Amino acid sequence: MSITSKQKQYLKGLGHGIKPVIQVGKEGISENVLSSISKALDDHELIKVTILENSDLDRKEASQIISENTDSELVQVLGRKFLLYKKNKENPKITLPF
Repeated sequence: MSITSKQKQYLKGLGHGIKPVIQVGKEGISENVLSSISKALDDHELIKVTILENSDLDRKEASQIISENTDSELVQVLGRKFLLYKKNKENPKITLPF
């Protein structure tokens, strides 16, 4: 699942007003965090994740790892926050432009 730059721009616009749903703390990227992110992606399709200050993780590396493990698309990394998108195959909520 690869999205175009136009679709990324659209998702960034939608994600601007979204509050972070998941916070990654000092425990890092655990199975619990990954399952929470997967559930949130199933429910919302587009989510914002925050890496807390007390985490030792590199933000870009962590966002890549989470994106790969949840089969989602990394839309944007901005500071300690990043946007993830995964289309819900059964009940899509977001329609991407072509």
